[in-house]
Amino acid sequence: MKEIKVDTLVIGGGSAGMAAALEIAERGFSVTIAERENSMGGILNQCIHNGFGLHHFKEELSGPAYAEKFIDMVDSSKIKVFLDMTVMDIEQTTDDLTAYGLSRDNGMVKFSIKTVVFANGCRERNRGSIGTPGTRPSGIFTAGLAQRLVNMEGFIPGKECVVVGSGDIGLIMARRMTWIGSKVKAVIEIQPYPAGLTRNIVQCLNDFDIPLYLSHVVGEIHGRDRVESIDVIPLENGVEQKDKSFNIKCDSLLLAVGLVPDNELAQKIGITINPETNGPVVNRQLMTGQNGIFACGNVLHVHDLVDFVTEESERCGRYVADYLDNKKPADQYKTTPGKNVKYLVPNYYSPKEDNKFYLRTMIVKNRAELVVKVNGKEITRKKLNHIQPSEMISFSIPGGKVENISELHNNILEVQIV
Repeated sequence: MKEIKVDTLVIGGGSAGMAAALEIAERGFSVTIAERENSMGGILNQCIHNGFGLHHFKEELSGPAYAEKFIDMVDSSKIKVFLDMTVMDIEQTTDDLTAYGLSRDNGMVKFSIKTVVFANGCRERNRGSIGTPGTRPSGIFTAGLAQRLVNMEGFIPGKECVVVGSGDIGLIMARRMTWIGSKVKAVIEIQPYPAGLTRNIVQCLNDFDIPLYLSHVVGEIHGRDRVESIDVIPLENGVEQKDKSFNIKCDSLLLAVGLVPDNELAQKIGITINPETNGPVVNRQLMTGQNGIFACGNVLHVHDLVDFVTEESERCGRYVADYLDNKKPADQYKTTPGKNVKYLVPNYYSPKEDNKFYLRTMIVKNRAELVVKVNGKEITRKKLNHIQPSEMISFSIPGGKVENISELHNNILEVQIV
């Protein structure tokens, strides 16, 4: 068995893994990236549309162009990269960590490390996740798989499509399928509001006259060998109105029904998972409950923009470097999502240090306000022009903002949307 000793093993070579690894290497520590695909870049490689990089690089890029900028930086660094490698297990001893990676070229590799960064992204929910009834014909794809088939493999998934889910990937694929000559019959959304960004509703649906059915579900899939049609059922107050159902003829169904952090390895080694995000519970430094094991990017919580993935992961890299430098963090206390907030990350904060938070709301509202309280005492309030569940919200609380912390009872920080 090949053995490698390195300060940090980063699991995942997408935007999160590369950003974190570069920050750690910049501080002089040795870093290795283990990527399960045969190239770096992750999901960015199949996202050939523009819209990436406006925040981080101050220019509009395609997904592959965004990835290429980071790949060039990694190639110019001392970071060691293993492609086609899957990390199978991590063991924690008294002082250090041991990870085992398996690849075709290198066989089993044993990594003796001080820190691990989970940056292995997320996966798509599929038909089994939502329990759509009907037959089991060919022609049913997740939207991400369809995107890969079209953009990277050169295949056309179908000629008459229906997209289920109005998240950004579903909207983008509705437009992409139209561009390659397929007829997109409809986009079906279970919620009473679109799940994707407003700009994507306009550019991907409205510009191509693609119908969007809000508060509708797929009642049944028909077809023996290939999808032939689907039944669509409207909802009223969340209740199916089967007497108002209608049928759409199609030969393919693209499912854009959500993403789930790829947390199997984290669960396997006993890391506590946040039930709201399905990612690890982390402190202010993005470290899990196990010393030396960190998480960032979509494996922590699903982001809406890759620029935010990069920003969070760069901070994670700096926190890892601080840990390797034996810098002890200040005291930390719990955070909790309050009214109209689905989740809040990270799960701990420090009153004496700067804190960066991410959250998603559960409501759609104009002229909302974000309210931060500690033990019921309001410490800050921020106006928000428009909020919706599909758009991630970020905010910061500078060190010292929470005053007289020693006089407070339990120091829990709560965030509300009102």
